[in-house]
Formats: sequence, structure tokens, C-alpha cells
Amino acid sequence: MRSFLLALLVCLSVQIVKAQEKPQAYIGAKVIPISGSEIDDGVVVVHRGKIVAVGAAASTKIPADAERHNVKGKVIMPGLVDTHSHIGAGTGGDSSGPIQSEIRLLDSINVRDSSIQRAQAGGITTVNSMPGSGWLIGGQTIYFKLRDGSTIEDLAIRDAEGKILGGLKMANGTNSQRNPPFPETRSKSASIVRDAYTKAQEYRAKLSRAGSDPDKAPARDLGLEVLAEVLEGKRTVHHHTHRHDDIV
Repeated sequence: MRSFLLALLVCLSVQIVKAQEKPQAYIGAKVIPISGSEIDDGVVVVHRGKIVAVGAAASTKIPADAERHNVKGKVIMPGLVDTHSHIGAGTGGDSSGPIQSEIRLLDSINVRDSSIQRAQAGGITTVNSMPGSGWLIGGQTIYFKLRDGSTIEDLAIRDAEGKILGGLKMANGTNSQRNPPFPETRSKSASIVRDAYTKAQEYRAKLSRAGSDPDKAPARDLGLEVLAEVLEGKRTVHHHTHRHDDIV
């Protein structure tokens, strides 16, 4: 286990040097690629922060100017992706209500929190960090890379247009059952969520009818905008549940 973690740390250290001009060749480790068979005596070549070659030591070409690192006895594998994370000390909704889709975890992540460094040390490179499960809709999650940065914008994963990406945290079962204004039963939980998405459907329909005429468009609603993205398949829901009938 120790050699495994050391190997991961070697890989992570490469990411810190963002503009590595000289290729770095890691030679002799057991390499576990994303696809294909494991390589007992492998080579991984990294240049300018990107993996440019993976293969057997006997057949993989290493650039002549590469710095060579003997990592025999270690294991190199892809970084781990944590799809259900709460690192970064982010906080989501408050006690004002069970539906808070307008909340963004983006607004409260602390990139200097020690939990991020601990996750790096464990080989995690990418996370979906999210609010807790005490709300039927607890807010927007955020996808980010565990690289060093001054703000969450430095770590955030973006789409081709530069938009910061994330999902939506939802929950039912027992965690979201509390005193009013939260639901006290499973049936009430279902009815509250159903009502929220019905309003989102109506909001989408009004926007569609308005077309490009701003005078006909409904007043902007940030919470309904997010639920509309879910309905359109543009935002993925991460749902926390407990019982078989909760899932049904």
C-alpha cells in the first residue's frame, strides 16, 4: 500500500509543474492503464503536464532529452475520480426550506482546506463536491480537479464555452424528513419535489413561447433555471436515497 501511494504522489507531483518543458520518463514501475493489460515493467512519459506515452520498457520510445526516473517496485495508475465528495468545506442550503436548487457549492468551496490536500495524497485527482443530504434539492454540485490554485475558479472543470460544470444534489428517504418547512413523511417529500419540477416545466414553456421577445419572458428564476437544465438533460442529478421504494 505504501509503494502504491508513493507512486500516486509521483504522478501528482508532475501536475504541479504546469509547463514542464523537459519530458519526464518514469521507468520500471508496474503500470495499470485505463484500458488494456497491466504492464509489469512499464514506462510513462509526461511532457508539459500531459501523458504522451505509456507502454512496456522494452518497446516504448523515450525522448532523448527526457529526465529519467527509476520507479521500479512502484505502481502507476490513473488518478481516482470521487463522484460523491464533500471536500473543500463547502456549505449548501440552510434551514429555510427543502428546495434550494439556486444554491451553488461554487460559492463556498475553500481551496485551502486541508481536506483537498489529504485527497490528493490518497490519489484522488477529480471530484464532484456537493451539498449534504438534508434537503430534497440541496443545491448545485461542482466538478473540479485537485490541483493547486488560489480560488475555486482555478480548479473548476469547464465546458468548451468556459462555463463551470456541476450537477444537482437531491435526496429523499429519511435524511430530508424534519420539522416544517421540511417534509415529515415520504409522501410529502414526493409531492414537494413533484411541484418543483412542475413549476420548472411551466417556466420552460413560458420561455419557449416568449422566444426572443424579452417582454413576454417570465421573470428570471435562478432555481427554476437549474431544474429546467435537469429536464433538458444538461445537468446531472446526484440522488441520495435509502429504501427500495424511495428509488421507485
